[in-house]
Amino acid sequence: MVSTGEQQTIVTLDVEGVLVPEIWIAVAERTGIDGLRRTTRDEPDYDVLMRYRLGLLAEHGLTMSLIENVIAGLEPLDGAVTFLDELRTRTQVILLSDTFEQFARPLMRQLNWPTVLCHRLVVGDDRIVDYQLRQPNQKQHAVEALRALNYRVIAAGDSYNDTTMLAAANAGYLFHAPTNVIDEFPQFPALDTYGELLAAIDSHL
Repeated sequence: MVSTGEQQTIVTLDVEGVLVPEIWIAVAERTGIDGLRRTTRDEPDYDVLMRYRLGLLAEHGLTMSLIENVIAGLEPLDGAVTFLDELRTRTQVILLSDTFEQFARPLMRQLNWPTVLCHRLVVGDDRIVDYQLRQPNQKQHAVEALRALNYRVIAAGDSYNDTTMLAAANAGYLFHAPTNVIDEFPQFPALDTYGELLAAIDSHL
């Protein structure tokens, strides 16, 4: 019988609100459409949220080009690049996000091209007409798959749509989470700085 030995560790991180700004909030600020400020910090059902967003985009005639222009002006959160670079010297890292390939790419460039698993937008005539989930609840499924590969998984996120990922991991942390999420999920330690998060991850390595 072959011994598997001590488990290797892998870290999974949410992206928006953890490493980069919330893209839809940035679009709301540029366009003045307050409804686009609603995020997964407010709405637990991602399909409900995205259908709401698509309705607002259609109602106001917002183009993909405009949104790409907003994203081009965004930068990672202060300290995020240093944190991620340091973390990647210590362990493998995968970003799990409910954003979209078209939104993520310019931000991943600024984060030195980490691996990110996310979804895809359907775009026609410069308008976002629909979206394609890579799979429902993909963050949880990714963590479960990594654990099935005999990894010890440490996860961190800030929103409702991260909590199933945190629950599926060996250790889960809320990071920069709003009070409503912290109050509803007291089982996950709530951290506010990259130093705290790095120290928490280090305790499992």
